[in-house]
Amino acid sequence: MSVSVVLFTSDLRLHDHPPLRAALAAADEVVPLFVRDRAVEAAGFATPNRTAFLADCLADLDASLRERGGRLVVRSGDLVAQVCGVAAEADADEVHLAAAHSAFATRREDLLRRALAADGRRLLVHDAVTVAVPPGEVTPAGSDHFAVFTPYHRRWAQAGLRAPLAAPRRVPVPDGVRGERLPAREDVTGVSPALPAGGESEGRKRVSAYWRTGLDAYDDTRDDLAADATSRLSAHLHFGTLPPVELVQRARRHGGPGAEALVRQLAWRDFHRQVLAARPAVARADYRTKGDRWRTGRAARADVEAWREGRTGYPVIDAAMRQLRHEGWMHNRARLLTASFLAKTLYVDWRIGAEHFLYWLVDGDIANNQLNWQWVAGTGTDTRPNRVLNPIAQARRYDPDGGYVRRWVPELAGLADRFVHEPWKLPGAERAALDYPEPVIDLAEGVDRFRRGRDRGK
Repeated sequence: MSVSVVLFTSDLRLHDHPPLRAALAAADEVVPLFVRDRAVEAAGFATPNRTAFLADCLADLDASLRERGGRLVVRSGDLVAQVCGVAAEADADEVHLAAAHSAFATRREDLLRRALAADGRRLLVHDAVTVAVPPGEVTPAGSDHFAVFTPYHRRWAQAGLRAPLAAPRRVPVPDGVRGERLPAREDVTGVSPALPAGGESEGRKRVSAYWRTGLDAYDDTRDDLAADATSRLSAHLHFGTLPPVELVQRARRHGGPGAEALVRQLAWRDFHRQVLAARPAVARADYRTKGDRWRTGRAARADVEAWREGRTGYPVIDAAMRQLRHEGWMHNRARLLTASFLAKTLYVDWRIGAEHFLYWLVDGDIANNQLNWQWVAGTGTDTRPNRVLNPIAQARRYDPDGGYVRRWVPELAGLADRFVHEPWKLPGAERAALDYPEPVIDLAEGVDRFRRGRDRGK
């Protein structure tokens, strides 16, 4: 009996899974394997929210495999050593893996390829599993990647997509390959109270429900903070419980402005991955440095702490930061506002904010998180790097009735609409009785400080 190993990483599903289908086609039996890589934990990426969501994903994947006569094998330790050990135990000829795009993932892939080759085995890497259009498939003349989204999107939209693959009916797994107990969400401490459930089954339910009730209005409502009308598919895309190729094709078949807007967001996701694949250093370094002299010292640290705790005195910023801690997720418009406030109004290094987001966000990944932070900070791919988002103007536009602020900043829930975004304008006695801080900075002063600081860096 011939055997292949399928190494699951950020592709925790059975639907539209090219590595699994290729392994089933090449061998009589397969070993579905997930390795809890100690290097990921050592690097700080195994945060409570993502660890809990991952546990849900693995349990759901195992259940789906068992329905098909198989099971998920889970190991912990050094990924290369564990994969090679499983391949030897099963006497597998091949290991199948979805392509990844960070420096960490590509380095790990190279180490695995060489270790397997030393044992006379092959590593087969499959593209278009965690993205719709793989990095490098569309490139501009004279460069290895697009640095501006709009021309990238035009080419991306014209790229051919492979046909989505059905989930296999049977997954025969050989006996004798040992595995560990599956991790469980209840074993994880420090999880956000309202963290959603993970797993392919949950992801597909979410897609079906959203296609029926939310997709058509997506273009009109996705920036409405109080409406909470975004797709909330980001965590499932991050863990690969939903396939990007299938989502793009389903949305295109559905049609309409809402579906087109959702496809554009999926293109943004691929855009950031092609930037990261071409310039791995942007995970920590400026893509386009502005020579910023970011604030440091006691006052800056106090401002950062107020931002983290949702106590800046600007209600829409505080609402977003509290939502982040409670749900392990934040509304897309709120992410832009809170990032602009930290990097430009407070003039604090974007890396500090990116690290905080990566800790709490269940959908946090290097490509989207770091490059969106750089876009907002003006060190990334934004063609208007010095724009500053005004949190009051943005709140009036995207939370006009204050519903979002009232939900997450309950101490302001009883305020009239004209005060809910600017509580400092309350009459003196009412303001004094309100348990809510004064603004940490005057907006005009913050903008002036940012522009002076950036000008010095030229």
